[in-house]
Amino acid sequence: MVSVDRSIATNLTPSQFDLTAYLQQRQKRVEDALDRSLPIVAPEKIYEAMRYSLLAGGKRLRPILCLAACELLGGTLETAMPTACALEMIHTMSLIHDDLPSMDNDDYRRGKLTNHKVYGEDIAILAGDGLLAYAFEYVAVQTQDVPPERVLQVVARLGRAVGAAGLVGGQTIDLESEGKTDISLETLNFIHSHKTGALLEACVVSGAILGGASAEDLQKLSSYAQNIGLAFQIVDDILDVTASTEELGKTAGKDLQAQKSTFPSLLGLEASQQQANRLIEKAISALESYGDRAKPLIAIAGYICARTH
Repeated sequence: MVSVDRSIATNLTPSQFDLTAYLQQRQKRVEDALDRSLPIVAPEKIYEAMRYSLLAGGKRLRPILCLAACELLGGTLETAMPTACALEMIHTMSLIHDDLPSMDNDDYRRGKLTNHKVYGEDIAILAGDGLLAYAFEYVAVQTQDVPPERVLQVVARLGRAVGAAGLVGGQTIDLESEGKTDISLETLNFIHSHKTGALLEACVVSGAILGGASAEDLQKLSSYAQNIGLAFQIVDDILDVTASTEELGKTAGKDLQAQKSTFPSLLGLEASQQQANRLIEKAISALESYGDRAKPLIAIAGYICARTH
């Protein structure tokens, strides 16, 4: 596979912070919460399909970002966990639907057969729909000891992030852009700030709201999230070129096959990595006023830029 110099990215994690241990601990808490969140009841088939994708593994980066933002502002894991789980439900819905033949048409996700390859396209669509609807129910019913107005703000944020103003809008332009050779960098930025970035921003901002964020906090954390969101997608584009199917857990080279415009196709690999580094540096600078409390979020930003899968 093609190689790219990622040495700059690896220097963005703060010293004296064990990110690996932090991610492992938080991932375990999220996995346990997700398992409890969705028991199998009648009709069993749809719940099995929903659980199949929800519990299929993954980095759990989105719920971890939500938890970290809440803790940054003095909140607790228990306060943010229902929203963290809901965010992973929404993300899982987007993966199920994105893998469908009418979308990106992939047979593997996280190293396993995609939902529609196991349950059929009809059940896969319904499984995604079920997870999306349940996510909002879960936030509203399971969030405890939080002022109702904060919960309402979170619900509104999630709705906007996943709808036509966010993920759905980005996916629409992405589909319309396939096979076109004249896609501008501005259009590409729009696609990914909506398709990927909007949900990542909702993760950080929702956690912050639950932790009691001020308007100034929300501005800083939104800036952080917007920058890591675009950097995340740039790195995804790079990995589609440089990593193997085994490393990715999904089919490598799909963007090229689908004739999609990507950051490497427009800027080149090295320039794309440099752009991702710049975005991560901007994200980190937005957190300067929080001092050591921001170490988890800073370390996650560095990880996003340096990840290999």
